[in-house]
Amino acid sequence: MPGAGPPGSRKVVIDFPKPLFERTERAAAELAINRSALIRSAVDQYLEALHRKRLDEELAAGYAANAELDRRIAAEFSSVDYETF
Repeated sequence: MPGAGPPGSRKVVIDFPKPLFERTERAAAELAINRSALIRSAVDQYLEALHRKRLDEELAAGYAANAELDRRIAAEFSSVDYETF
């Protein structure tokens, strides 16, 4: 839709339950931003949090997968006397 927003933007129509809509309107007024900016910001923050959560889960899985190897390496070097270095 020409002139509807910045180039490359898309207009989205969503349904809000009335209580959520009212909270959104109040928050936008308190923050002195328009509803669209508030919703864009909220979605962006949610997606960033979701991305961080997925990365954390992948890191945890990687640490768990390597835990046995780490224990074996530590056991192999546990008898090394640091004074011999």
